[in-house]
Amino acid sequence: MADKNEILAGLAEIVAEETGLDANEVALDKSFTDDLDIDSLSMMTIVTLAEEKFDVRIPDEEVKNLTTVGDAVTFIEGAQN
Repeated sequence: MADKNEILAGLAEIVAEETGLDANEVALDKSFTDDLDIDSLSMMTIVTLAEEKFDVRIPDEEVKNLTTVGDAVTFIEGAQN
């Protein structure tokens, strides 16, 4: 099971691959749409890759609640249990 830092690092890697952003820009307080400029299509790809990487299920209705990187990290951390 991954801890918060491992989840953040993994998400940063996924976001960097999908968007071309520097992984160092992906921080807990960053908004996916406002700060990282991630559109809904890229977000769905990121969600799918995160589900595979962390072996969790993120329901579609939950995705809209994941507005910041921190939200996603917290959700993934809880979904692993």
